[in-house]
Order: sequence, then C-alpha cells, then structure tokens
Amino acid sequence: MVSIATNTPRANVGILGIGAYRPERLITNDELCQTLDSTDEWIYDRSGIRARRWISGEETNESIAVAAGERAIINSGIDREKIGAVVMTTSTWPHIVPHGAPTIAYDLGINGVPAFDLVAGCGGFCYGLGVVADMIRAGTAEYVLLIGVETMSAGLDPTSRSTAFLFGDGAGAVVVGPTEENGISPTVWGSDGENAMAIAQTSSIIEYMDRAEAMQGVDPAVEKVGRMTLTMEGQRVFRWAAITLPKALTSALELAGLHNDDVEVFIPHQANGRINDLIKKNLGLPEEVPVANDIEFTGNTSAASIPLAMEEMLATGKAKGGQTALLLGFGAGLSYAAQVVTLPPAPTEVSLRD
Repeated sequence: MVSIATNTPRANVGILGIGAYRPERLITNDELCQTLDSTDEWIYDRSGIRARRWISGEETNESIAVAAGERAIINSGIDREKIGAVVMTTSTWPHIVPHGAPTIAYDLGINGVPAFDLVAGCGGFCYGLGVVADMIRAGTAEYVLLIGVETMSAGLDPTSRSTAFLFGDGAGAVVVGPTEENGISPTVWGSDGENAMAIAQTSSIIEYMDRAEAMQGVDPAVEKVGRMTLTMEGQRVFRWAAITLPKALTSALELAGLHNDDVEVFIPHQANGRINDLIKKNLGLPEEVPVANDIEFTGNTSAASIPLAMEEMLATGKAKGGQTALLLGFGAGLSYAAQVVTLPPAPTEVSLRD
C-alpha cells in the first residue's frame, strides 16, 4: 500500500483583522411606520431597535461584501496574496448559480483561490468561523477571508408586523490565520429541523421562478406576486431559543476550558436586544461584561450581525483587542453555533456612520 501525504496541521488559530460595511441609508422606526401599522415605542420596546440600514443607490450584496472584505484584509495587515480561500456566509445572494464567493474573490484581486458560499441563516457567521478555523488547523489553508453579508431588505414584506421592523442590511468580514496562542475555541453547534418552518420563505425557489416567468412584462410596481418574502413565528423561535441556547453557551465555555468569569465580552447574534440581555443574565455572566447592542441602529442583519457588532464594539472602545469574547449565532434552520474567541485589534478602517 502506498503512503498518501497529508497537510501539515496547525494547532493555534485566531482572528487577525476585522472589517465591515454599513449602507448609507438609515431607516428610522418613524419612517418605517409610514407603511407599517406600528409605532416607534412599540418596535423599540419589543426589539431594542431604533433604526436599521438598507442598501440604496449603487449598493448591492456584492459591493458591500467586497467593501467589508477589503477592510478586513487591510486591518489584518496580511498581504492579500497570502489569502488562500474565501468563504461567504449569506442567505440573500441573488443567485444560486453562480454562487457568490468566487465573484467576491475576483473583485478583491485574489481570483483563483478556493471560494464558496455557506448558508446557515442567522447562525451563518459562527458556522463559517468553525469551518474556516478547522480548515486552517487541518492545513487546508493558511489564511482565510470569512465574510458575512446580507441584504435582508430585498425580501421583506413592509406591512408585516412580525418581520418588517426587524431586519437590516450590512456586511462584516474577518481574516483568520495561524497564531502563537489559540484564539478560536472548538465550535458547539447543532440544528432542529422539527422547527425549521418557524423561519421560512413564503415560497420555494421553484415556485418563485415559475411565478417570475409567468410575470414577464408585468410592471413590478403593480404586481408583486413573484416576490419571496420572509416569515417568522416569533414565539415559536423564542421558546426554542430559551431551551437550546443556554445549553449551547455552557457547552462552548466548557469546551474552551473556561468559566463564566473568564468572559470579558458577549457578542450574540443581534436578533433582539432584550433577549440578548436576558441570555447574559441567565448564563450568569458578570454584570460588568459588555453585551453587543449593534441591533439598536443596525437591526438584525442575519449572518452579518456578529462581525458588524464585533467591529462596532472595537471601533467605539466598548471592547478591546485581545479580550476574550463569547460568540453566539442562532436562527433559521433552526440552527445555532457558539465559540469563544480572542478579539482582533481595533480596526483602523471602520464602517461607522453618523
């Protein structure tokens, strides 16, 4: 029997740099309520959201992903020629074929590297971080660019009181590579297909394509039957989260060999500001541990929410590079993923807007 060579493994992996992009257009609750039967007070009380950003003008899923990826590379200090793979996690790339990551790699000037999309809903970034870290540990790549990007506004029903006020657009990216000390714990993740339809589209892609074909020549401003929109059973998701997520976070800390009082920053998916504060309390994290609250002026950006929130905390000084952070992604699938990471240095190329 012949001996087949293996890659050279690397034990220690970390986040080396972070970048983000926030669309220019800011949608306040009052502006949203011009089409939604609600109020600013009602929205904020239930979600912690005051405003969200939606793409406009020349902004697209592609352009904001490229902008975030470019900033992450610059902030990492790694030559782009050393980026050995691009992984993009998103649920809103406009095409299934071709998938988006190869286009993003080309736009960033690193054409030819392996590039692929990963779809895991709002848990996508933590899923991606687990995959990327293991790629590097296994020796498959040395440096990997991971991008979480969403344009959720494209699939919203502006009259839905369950989803219209929740979601925003944005992109966040990190460069992951080998480090002297390990900076990314093993991932604790899972899914619950029994409750999968709690977050769903109004139609399948086949139904959508059939409707779109039948609508050729129809003014989209008059007829919108071909549009896929997002639906969510909020209470069903909340009940699932209340049971599942505390266990996942406890397991993530145990797998990392840490305790509650070792956590210096908590960065959960920005689904609901009130829920995130409750998770922190139930987990027993110290009172002084800051909790990401990017949702207040960015909304729920699904797979982009954790890197956006991480970048905001680092850029504003709410968190510092080198601190130990607990990450938690959860949502459609229903799926979840959690890790403990060492935060990268504060970005010099930032995304924050007035």
